[in-house]
Amino acid sequence: METETPESPLSQLRGKSLMGVQIEITISVGKARLSLSDLVKLESDSVLQLDSKIADPVDVYVGDRLIARGELEELDEDNGNLGVRLTEVADLSEGL
Repeated sequence: METETPESPLSQLRGKSLMGVQIEITISVGKARLSLSDLVKLESDSVLQLDSKIADPVDVYVGDRLIARGELEELDEDNGNLGVRLTEVADLSEGL
């Protein structure tokens, strides 16, 4: 006798109208820390030094939930568009 495994919340949505909903994804490339006095001195053309390098992995978030990690990749040299090549993806079977 076969027992059916329950579907994950995400797989239950497949084929339903919610699958067309747009979700905003945030890519975190690094952080900067500065004093309040340095913050108020910021102006156009100021440069903030991040705690990461260009080749370091980036984090991919939906809201505050980490869903993946990846590497920055230049998609179009002419326009300078960036993308993220995913190297790790979280198990989303429990939902977002």
